[in-house]
Amino acid sequence: MGAALFWGLFSSASLYLGQLLARPLGRSERAIGLMMGFGGGTLISAVAYELVPEASFHHGWEIGLSFIAGAVVYYVCDRWVDSRGGKQRSAIRSESEGSGAAMFLGALLDGIPEAFILGLGLALGGSISVAFVAAVFISNIPQGLAGTTSLQEVGTRDRRIALMWGLLTVACGLASLLGYGMADHIHDAGVNAGAFAGGAVLMMLTDSMVPESYRHGGRLTGLLTVLGYMLAAVLTVMQ
Repeated sequence: MGAALFWGLFSSASLYLGQLLARPLGRSERAIGLMMGFGGGTLISAVAYELVPEASFHHGWEIGLSFIAGAVVYYVCDRWVDSRGGKQRSAIRSESEGSGAAMFLGALLDGIPEAFILGLGLALGGSISVAFVAAVFISNIPQGLAGTTSLQEVGTRDRRIALMWGLLTVACGLASLLGYGMADHIHDAGVNAGAFAGGAVLMMLTDSMVPESYRHGGRLTGLLTVLGYMLAAVLTVMQ
């Protein structure tokens, strides 16, 4: 269980790297967009190879329903957060006023599925997936960077932003621990849980991260996305 807590904390702690990079890179929207494209590529690879691999569909139609359900649940929760001021949480430059608390809830919504699957996968597989941890860790850097700049735009102080990332990191660690603890109860549903998380993660990517990265990074973003995908895919094959 200690390992599940550690990896949940570790993969989310990269949000702090994003906050540190906000000072030197915060004014370079193109650089942030390219970083988001690279991080998005790693997560797309994680969905394809780790959360919903081809073999998963041999388990039956339930996998497809779980995948769609994850996307629908994320969509509904995301709309609720957006309506309360969290719409700009992944924006590199906020164009309207937002709520810091709602942005935090939105970031939590983005991170919990990944952390839960980390713990669940560790319990069911007996070892951590290096590729998945790397994908989550890398993708959280530009998310932390963009989230920091958005929170600063609405007047949130750096110390409060650091506290938010700390709370989010702890929450993700606990979510990973929860996934590990629930493995015995949902052993047969482990593949469905992965598909559910995959749908939620893919929905998050297409809803905010990928559009925002292309908006500010330009056409070069596509190449960075492919490189991110390839890195995570190579780590999966090497493991």
